[in-house]
Amino acid sequence: MENLTIIEQSDPAIVAAWLEGILRESLASREGELAITVPGGSTPFPIMEKLAVADLDWSRIAIWPGDDRVVPEAHPASNTGKIRAIFEPVGAKIAELTEDALPPHFALAWLGMGGDGHIASLFPNTDPQIDDLQAVRRLTPDPLPPEAPFDRITLTIPSLLASASVLFTLGGSGEKREVFEAALRADHDLPVARFLAAARQPVTCFA
Repeated sequence: MENLTIIEQSDPAIVAAWLEGILRESLASREGELAITVPGGSTPFPIMEKLAVADLDWSRIAIWPGDDRVVPEAHPASNTGKIRAIFEPVGAKIAELTEDALPPHFALAWLGMGGDGHIASLFPNTDPQIDDLQAVRRLTPDPLPPEAPFDRITLTIPSLLASASVLFTLGGSGEKREVFEAALRADHDLPVARFLAAARQPVTCFA
């Protein structure tokens, strides 16, 4: 995959510094607002906390959750609530992910990946398609993850592909690295493999 760069690093400070550089460059190259989409889960939030202290014009940055659990924002399982708590105080705009939302073209789509090859909340059982006509879907993972047994709302593959660049953070997991590399080889048809096969923009993976 010629458009892929793998960085053998998972330290949150290093990933946050990379993100700061991408955002700074994107802000300098255009006028007005830019949008990014970010993941939930245990790996991204420590990175976000370090990124939020960066000296950027956050008032020009709109942050979209890539997916969320269908719970109130005040619920501990809400990605949106955690994202809002980190970035709203520094001036960023936090988008509400709803089924009728119209996602913009993202300057960056930041994705995590599960050990089952899911991205956002596009789990294998949901059979996500690269030509999905919907921008956002409400889905039910099967099986439901025991730590978060909720329906999900998620950007679809076309919405995530509508981005200038893509970032994957695997959190230093050897299991996830194996699934990711198998996806690059097209050894399986899990959601991450479908996404990577269709991605034409630069993709960076912190492994």
